[in-house]
Amino acid sequence: MHVSRSLSRRSVIAATAALLIPAAARGQTADEDDRVLRALQSFVFGSSTDIAEAIAFLSRRGRPDVASGLIVALRYTRYPPREILDLLEHLTGAAPGRHWADWMLWQEASPDLASHPAVHVFKRSVFMLIDPDWRPFLEPRYIADGAMDIRFEEVVWGGVHRDGIPSLDNPDLIPATAAGYLRDDDLVFGVEIDGDARAYPLRIMGWHEMFNDVIGGVPVALAYCTLCGAGILFETDVAGREEPFVFATSGFLYRSNKLMYDRQTESLWNQFTGRPVSGPLRGSGLALRQRPVVIEPWGAWRARHPATRVLSLETGHDRDYGSGVVYRDYFESPNLMFPVRVDQSRLRQKDYVFAIRRFAAAKAWALDLFAERRVVNDVIGDTPVVLIGDAAGRTVRAYERGGREFSMTAAGRLVAGGETWTQGEAALTSPRGETLPRIAGHIAYWFAWNNYLGPEGEVVTR
Repeated sequence: MHVSRSLSRRSVIAATAALLIPAAARGQTADEDDRVLRALQSFVFGSSTDIAEAIAFLSRRGRPDVASGLIVALRYTRYPPREILDLLEHLTGAAPGRHWADWMLWQEASPDLASHPAVHVFKRSVFMLIDPDWRPFLEPRYIADGAMDIRFEEVVWGGVHRDGIPSLDNPDLIPATAAGYLRDDDLVFGVEIDGDARAYPLRIMGWHEMFNDVIGGVPVALAYCTLCGAGILFETDVAGREEPFVFATSGFLYRSNKLMYDRQTESLWNQFTGRPVSGPLRGSGLALRQRPVVIEPWGAWRARHPATRVLSLETGHDRDYGSGVVYRDYFESPNLMFPVRVDQSRLRQKDYVFAIRRFAAAKAWALDLFAERRVVNDVIGDTPVVLIGDAAGRTVRAYERGGREFSMTAAGRLVAGGETWTQGEAALTSPRGETLPRIAGHIAYWFAWNNYLGPEGEVVTR
């Protein structure tokens, strides 16, 4: 995307600069700070002459603190990027590549490189030109250094405006018998709470990435990041708040993961962790509680839950909800759409894992494990768990196992200690009525787990 020149935007930039650039800096070094800001804005809003002067000035200045601004310029400039790339190499001494994505990876690997305050002013102005409705997310006090739990330098535009991927709020549901549009092999997000079974097909959810609903009397939201392959179910009724949160898609990404926002406070939240990272709720200590959700082929889910209800095609939006339509090229490709660093020594970046964050620990299991066996007995933290899965259906459910060793017979019976256990959405149940509770977890691409929880989380690959 290229942003056209707009002189009226310069007044917006100047006003924002007064808020973002510290007063002390605007005093003694005001002239240089203003020149840095004007130089950066030239790459998107200026003429070829402006750009030549900006490159000459920043080259003479010789400081790498404008690198993040130049990376923004690489993506949005209307002019050939060669000279910007040359300037980046000159200022940083690095040469990661000749594309915006290469420099984004370099930036992620350089967290200690501080940005000049003008960089945030410039980046904010570019974002505001793309979508003025982002203003609540981009208030100077929310994007200044230290004001976010993530780096503003690494926040990127995902290609859609605020609410450009519309959430489904209390959507229409129909009986399974009326869902003739679904094939048995279509994958659904399956949820059951207090006997209320629902199915949300991925072929619909891929177009919306979020639903806000009440299941079994519990307000919940499913946050589905198609880019990182993760659909995570969160409780939205949080202690101390009068109303449940209602979530939507901001249009921003952080390390190829969607930043959702709540409509009440317009804070930005990390979809993968369920925590606010910017805005009024940042630093509140809030963390949304996960609820169990499973991905399963529609035929298998319907067989388990004949009374399930499922999303209607009448969503109020004009989309092609056909099988295998949404994000087809991305899902079939081994490549990412946005740059993010990932350790691929154990798994490829888009290999699927099943992830659990509970019991003061974080652990992921490669989905391919379940191509070899249906049952995995393991431990997370100090808690024994059993995972029951099917790699072909991208299906995994996890339960506490209380020290028992479970296995699956050739006839498909789940057994432990000579007894056959019944597998439910809430618990495993023995013939004597003993129960072992379900554990919330979710599927994700490896790169997302590795990027957010790699240093602190375990991964099991065999």
